[in-house]
Amino acid sequence: MEAQMRQNGTINDKWNRRTLTPAEATDRLLACVRPRTGFEEVPLAEAIGRRLAVDATTKEPIPHFRRAGMDGYAVRLEDVAAASSEEPCELEIVEHIPCGAVPLRKLERGQAARIMTGGMVPEGADAVVMQEMAEAACGHGREYVRIRKADPRGTHLTPIGEEAAEGTILLRAGQLIGAGEMADLATLGSSRVKVFRKPRVAILSTGTELLDVAAPLEPGKVRNSNAYMLAALIASAGGEAVPAGTVPDDCDRAERLLGELLASDADAVVATGGVSVGDYDIMADYFLRWEGTTLFNKVAMRPGSPTTAGVWKEKLLFGLSGNPSACFVGFELFVRPALLAMQRSYAAADWEFAAYLAEDYLKVNAYARYVRGRAELREGRVEARPIGLDQSSAVLSIKDANCLIVIPPTKSGIRRGELVKAIRLGGVIVP
Repeated sequence: MEAQMRQNGTINDKWNRRTLTPAEATDRLLACVRPRTGFEEVPLAEAIGRRLAVDATTKEPIPHFRRAGMDGYAVRLEDVAAASSEEPCELEIVEHIPCGAVPLRKLERGQAARIMTGGMVPEGADAVVMQEMAEAACGHGREYVRIRKADPRGTHLTPIGEEAAEGTILLRAGQLIGAGEMADLATLGSSRVKVFRKPRVAILSTGTELLDVAAPLEPGKVRNSNAYMLAALIASAGGEAVPAGTVPDDCDRAERLLGELLASDADAVVATGGVSVGDYDIMADYFLRWEGTTLFNKVAMRPGSPTTAGVWKEKLLFGLSGNPSACFVGFELFVRPALLAMQRSYAAADWEFAAYLAEDYLKVNAYARYVRGRAELREGRVEARPIGLDQSSAVLSIKDANCLIVIPPTKSGIRRGELVKAIRLGGVIVP
């Protein structure tokens, strides 16, 4: 692959790069991702937000006993088939079954059991009559119930294994553990859960213009927002961010630090800034002479076309733009898929959806544009609207976006109402 890429001009050529489509770049990247095999076992309460390392399979059917779906009376259908308001059926109550109790008797002809929702249905019963269709009474030294109506289908009784048979895989390895998954794991009795170790991702910020967030502003300088944004994005993708500080536009210092980071226990390194063709774009220079394989260094997209990625000894190195919005887009298109693939949980179809453009987008595009947007359900259809300044340096609107609207290359723009592809952002539920 490396020889082919050198021949195609993607390596050792800072100014004449071969442009790949985002799909081509993603394919090259994912082909180099090695799914993680290491896992750790954590208490169930600490598994929220982690990803399963093994399939979760039922050892018993769910439910494992027949249970009542309503407060009412367990009966034999043949005893109550003819019951009506005019001619109710009278049955002797032989037992009361609260939730959590085991029935003591089998129902015989002419008998019923008072039962609560979730209670274990006694042997012999094949239906539960809801209490609204019955009337309990006492007389002649016994307790009985008059059934005014019964559903011949035997509803309100949940059979064994209705939700899942024994040996059913409920959750697959790679599944993100949320509220529903926590409930499933608890149902299975998984007091401890095997989860993937979080991919460790080192974050290096490059640029002489960067200030610490606590520093007062200076002319020509900006606070380092990318490092904190990336840490949050990495966490949302199931990773563990490892801050590696800031390096000025000094090639030798950057090269030494990157070498240390690649040799560390980090699974990937993300550097921001310095990937274009300017005089001080040190990451672009680094990718020209490093010992790894550069997978791509120009992508047909806006913002962030000089986004770069490579691999060294199965360890990924990403060079993202220093502009906040371009950095954000580069992470969502390339870093997030790689981190999810490490955890065996990436599928493009899970992130893409169709939406109608809510307003005209008239900017001419030679490349596809990934526009920060907000998707909403309006009058029964999903509409996506661009938000904020459509500039790679813009930062304030990132928090308001729940998707990236994909505007294809166009010489005339895209009109309101046209169907476009959108990509939901990590952790965001799009209608």
